Amino acid sequence: MCGIAGAISFLEDMRGEMKNCEAMQSALLRRGPDQRGIVLSRNAALIHTRLAVIDISGGRQPMSCSCGDRKFTIVYNGELYNTDELRRELSSDMCFETRSDTEVVLKSYIMWGEECVDRFNGIFAFVIYDEAEERVFMVRDRIGVKPLFYWEDEKKLVFASEIPALLAHPDIPAEIDETGAAELLLMAPGRTPGCGVIKGIKEVKPGWCGYYSHRGLELREYWRLSAYELHENFEQTAEHVRELVLDSIRRQLVSDVPVCTFLSGGLDSSLISSVAAHELKKQGRQLSTFSVDYLGNDKFFQKSRFQPDSDPEYIRIMAEYLGSDHHWRTVEVAELVDALDEAAEARGLPGMADVDASLLLLCREIKEYGTVALSGECADEIFGGYPWYRDKDIRMTDGFPWAQSTAYRSSFLCDRFAERINSSDYVYSAYRRTADNAEKLISDNETEGRMKEMTQLNFTWFMQTLLDRKDRMSMYSGLEVRVPFCDYRIAEYLYNVPWEYKDWQGREKGLLREAMKEWLPDKVLWRKKSPYPKTHDPAFLDAVTKKLRMILDEGTPMTELVKREELERLLTHEDHVQWYGQLMNLPQTIAFFIQLDHWMKHFDIKV
Repeated sequence: MCGIAGAISFLEDMRGEMKNCEAMQSALLRRGPDQRGIVLSRNAALIHTRLAVIDISGGRQPMSCSCGDRKFTIVYNGELYNTDELRRELSSDMCFETRSDTEVVLKSYIMWGEECVDRFNGIFAFVIYDEAEERVFMVRDRIGVKPLFYWEDEKKLVFASEIPALLAHPDIPAEIDETGAAELLLMAPGRTPGCGVIKGIKEVKPGWCGYYSHRGLELREYWRLSAYELHENFEQTAEHVRELVLDSIRRQLVSDVPVCTFLSGGLDSSLISSVAAHELKKQGRQLSTFSVDYLGNDKFFQKSRFQPDSDPEYIRIMAEYLGSDHHWRTVEVAELVDALDEAAEARGLPGMADVDASLLLLCREIKEYGTVALSGECADEIFGGYPWYRDKDIRMTDGFPWAQSTAYRSSFLCDRFAERINSSDYVYSAYRRTADNAEKLISDNETEGRMKEMTQLNFTWFMQTLLDRKDRMSMYSGLEVRVPFCDYRIAEYLYNVPWEYKDWQGREKGLLREAMKEWLPDKVLWRKKSPYPKTHDPAFLDAVTKKLRMILDEGTPMTELVKREELERLLTHEDHVQWYGQLMNLPQTIAFFIQLDHWMKHFDIKV
């Protein structure tokens, strides 16, 4: 995994861009602490920072290759999980100088042009400069695991893996307009697809690619979830799921550096850890597993509908079952609050508050032991694990199921923006566009049609928020995290599996449980879903309240965006509205505004 950036212009000489390139590269060094490179030419300045995982000595970037009188140069961030198959296919026509997947990606483009993306199985974002044709090809993986932001004016295109790297370029102003205000207060920590929140900054959408040339930037969708008839009974479907999941996990264990796993004691991370432990044991190696917990949670934990039990008991069961070298990262309230600021810097935006901060602390701990980790994100979106899939009333609500607080959120908008933004229309139209974009079959009944909409909504919004979180917190720590359930083959197949199969035996992710039942002890296999762990210590609410109080007393730029009186009211603890699903309630809402304040100050954001 790496950080990529660059500037392309056909009107300016990019050979004078070294100072700007070094500034952008510095902003990406945490993504790639092992190696760095900059290549300047007349039309293109290409920047790379590398986290070395495969072919450590041979995978340096930017990487160039000549074919006849044409020269191609790539900057690439990602992992290709079918590298060996593609290399064999290409070897009859091309010679390879490295074992890196970067060279395979580059030569795949030289051989097949933009259609190469249809052959890739992996997580990636890359840009290839074709010097002879005077154009660049840019692409983002189907699921959107790896990021790619850009900014364009009439003279140039500037791109980067992260927003902070773009803001390091002197031509890009750090400004918030009406759209940015709406995104921050009505949508965050989610983002409208393609929106970078900062004025003028956009993101290549998942499954999109295109060219930047003298004609400007032209992007197209190359992949989406598509509907087709599935002609398999439940037993055949379970077998198909088992094959896909096992193949995905095994492919993602390939690495020249040690691989470990996240372990929450839930279904998804436990399955990945079980398969990983089995594969490593065949090589005579022991799996290392990592969990996060909070000091005092055993004392303060309270059962709820969404979190019926705490994780430690199940983590211990799994660690013993796996025979893993298990590590705990126990987080104290004070360090959790302190990490809020750094988590906002890492995300490049205010995010999921303590959920981001605790993950950042855990990733930093894991990095002390290894460079690659596997995590269970996206199984809930793909297999239908969330409560809003299974509660009919929530499922049929005409709006984002995890964000029913638009009126409350809009109350924080200062008058300047409240007068210009129709909050309910902004949120509802975004929801409707996404739901209407779900591809369905004529034969779908009401339930199946709605389930395809729910999958599309979760795939496009909620899952992207979690993938942003995992990428930024891990890469900020120099840690590569792979997500086996994000294999596009799993997503394509499960989109068309009937809901009655996914909800087998009336259990969330019942199909996945049945398909993988041989891989887990029963107590973990049939454990009721529990969300990402957070602190239950009332001291956290006290601490974030005191911190936001201090921020307001000292003066904050966010009052140009947010009503001060609403922030004051928030500190009275009278409101108990979910800000974002089950993960962000009163303490997290206060923490979000702490992050917003720090983000605006750190990046000198103007309104």
